[in-house]
Amino acid sequence: MDLTAVVVLLLVLLVLAILARMSVRIVRQYEQGVLFRLGRVAGVRMPGLRFIIPVVDRLPLVSLRIVTMPIQSQGIITQDNVSVDISAVAYYRVVDAVKSVVAIENVAAAINQIAQTTLRKVVGRHSLDQTLSETERINSDIREILDALTLAWGVEVTLVELKDIQLPEGMKRAMARQAEAEREKRAKIIAAEGESIAATALGDASDTMMAHPLALQLRNLQSLVEIGVDKNTTVVFPAPLMSTIGELSAFLARENLAAQAHNAGAASATPIKAA
Repeated sequence: MDLTAVVVLLLVLLVLAILARMSVRIVRQYEQGVLFRLGRVAGVRMPGLRFIIPVVDRLPLVSLRIVTMPIQSQGIITQDNVSVDISAVAYYRVVDAVKSVVAIENVAAAINQIAQTTLRKVVGRHSLDQTLSETERINSDIREILDALTLAWGVEVTLVELKDIQLPEGMKRAMARQAEAEREKRAKIIAAEGESIAATALGDASDTMMAHPLALQLRNLQSLVEIGVDKNTTVVFPAPLMSTIGELSAFLARENLAAQAHNAGAASATPIKAA
């Protein structure tokens, strides 16, 4: 065998090896292969060792695993005209390998863009307070909208979560003042309720003491015992205020009558001189 024949044989073996390599494809467990034969979809190839016709067939592989996609921070104006920066994260997976290849060119880029616009649209329909307090509802609304849009692409959005909400510094200070005012309001309401309850209790105690005069004296004695605990030298004799004022008024009235009677007697005893 001459040298030319050897070279041709080696070239043929090399071409056969290349064709054999091109005809063997391995589809992994978390993938599906979409078989294109002469440009047309010929079916789906499941995981395992698969053979294709070189040059005639093409077998792109599609991953079926859940993909984590961060949604970049978006400057959004809420319904009450407050500017906030919100970032989120979305989780999706391919449920139809053929649609994900045929219906759209780049699934990841398309979902990223539609997720950003949907986030801006949904949050823009809520006020700031709703955005901060109703995150579960907003997450559900975004996921439902994305599901409706991506179903035609063979993609299912499994979860959407708001990750971070950045507020302007002025709004943070305003919310802090609002929270402080709210706490002060609750404190004043609680103090007023306490005063009302105390006044009611004192009124009931006053009625009881009016019905039982000895109760007031017992309370006075109890006050003396409490004062004596401090070992001081001051002794207090409490007396009912209204009775003390009444007795003092009666005493002053008697003194005035006595003074008037004395002045009248002195005037009558003085002799009148003749002209």
